[in-house]
Amino acid sequence: MGKSKTIGVVGAGTMGRGIVQLFAQAGYVVRCLDTQPGAAAKAVDHVDGMLAKLVEKGRIQRDELERIRSRITACASPVEMADCDVVIEAIIEDLGAKRELFRTLEGIVGNEAILASNTSSLTVSDIAAGCARPDRVAGLHFFNPVPLMKVAEVIAAVRTSPATIETLREITESAGHRAVVTADQPGFLINHAGRGLYTEGLRIVEEQIATPADVDDVLREALGFRMGPFELLDLTGLDVSSKVMASIYEQFQQEPRFRPSSLVAPRVAAGLFGRKTGEGWYRYEAGKQAKPPARELPPLRAGLTVWIDPAADGEAELNTLARNAGARLLTNASDAELAIVQPWGVDATHAARSLGLDASRCVAVDPITPFGLRRTLMLTAITAPQTRDAAHALLASDGVTVTVIGDSAGFIAQRVIATIVNIAANIAQRGIGSVPDLEDAVRLGLGYPRGPLAWGDHLGSDRILAILQAQLRLTGDPRYRPSPWLVRRVALGLPLTTPEAAR
Repeated sequence: MGKSKTIGVVGAGTMGRGIVQLFAQAGYVVRCLDTQPGAAAKAVDHVDGMLAKLVEKGRIQRDELERIRSRITACASPVEMADCDVVIEAIIEDLGAKRELFRTLEGIVGNEAILASNTSSLTVSDIAAGCARPDRVAGLHFFNPVPLMKVAEVIAAVRTSPATIETLREITESAGHRAVVTADQPGFLINHAGRGLYTEGLRIVEEQIATPADVDDVLREALGFRMGPFELLDLTGLDVSSKVMASIYEQFQQEPRFRPSSLVAPRVAAGLFGRKTGEGWYRYEAGKQAKPPARELPPLRAGLTVWIDPAADGEAELNTLARNAGARLLTNASDAELAIVQPWGVDATHAARSLGLDASRCVAVDPITPFGLRRTLMLTAITAPQTRDAAHALLASDGVTVTVIGDSAGFIAQRVIATIVNIAANIAQRGIGSVPDLEDAVRLGLGYPRGPLAWGDHLGSDRILAILQAQLRLTGDPRYRPSPWLVRRVALGLPLTTPEAAR
């Protein structure tokens, strides 16, 4: 489909305006329609304003603005969509309203025209079921702000034709966005893959392992996420996010991997939605997040005797840190005041027991994060206060910030990453999206520093599997059961992101 073709956009709200701007800038003729009188004209004016800002910033020239603007028309009636080759609806998330619109459009547009829905939560097959030609109906889900979020989901409903999907993929990519093709499943690709960050973060807080700020700090500073789950929930609004979490859980027949947290409903009832109400998981003063005070750093003890597990991934770095802090390194753990282990997937209590250590004098340090970044210190169920303080002071002695958490199979980072990888593996198992599309969807749509399966390859899929198996064994919770797709690739030694793994 060449750019001489015409695209219609129905719905002149935030998403509709963004879609109009995107395709007009890409060279398409665009028609904008809204049922509210004057709304389409206001949308065109809004796009004018956005383009003017681009001129001011030097991103486009004034004459280019005029050419873009000349391609946009505000429409007053659906009949003005008659010559559109593709019509994208971006109206309210109401099944009846979308079906009615598409039935109307079917009687107006040409036989080969495509009808696409920007729905984020409805099943596209449900929308298409009201149409005489469901083969030309698909989803085309953009993200806000549309011109800046460089990804869109092309959603294949059950009866959507391959030609419809290919056309939508082509026009999306011609507009500079990555088109990721997904099956018509709850959450499609991006919201589906994003469940792990939220649900596991909430589960960690539920279990009193760490505070919301602890979880956010570790994931942001140690792993490179732009925002932690609780910062994101405050940004999107817990009133909105809670409905999405509940909807995906129910649409997947109460799949335990997507189980919402019991912490959410009381906070929604209390009106703690996040930034827009001034308080959520954090308080906001003059629009700025008020962080809770940091844990006070204990004094460093001179001459502290320390044993470090020789099997620890970071043994060399820990040894150097301890020596530089003035500690004495011992080879017999029973003689040391402090024993340090670095387990993968196992909690500190069980790590201590397996090595025959005194759990009251033992702590664990997460090996998942680079040693020079924020460190996570995990206590056993009975770590003595003086041991905790000595370990905290030692680990922070070179100026690196330390997060102290309770006993947990997999720390914070290990648990969240393992859950994200496991959900992605199950997406691949079910063929909801290809591995390359899944990886790009998560990076571009969610802003993760790596695609989910690339995280698995980076850390080692065998370690991801070990973390999940340990959590399943210790909790008995089926949310941690490993995806068969992941299990098989670990058994075969296949990287998760290879073409062979995608088959």
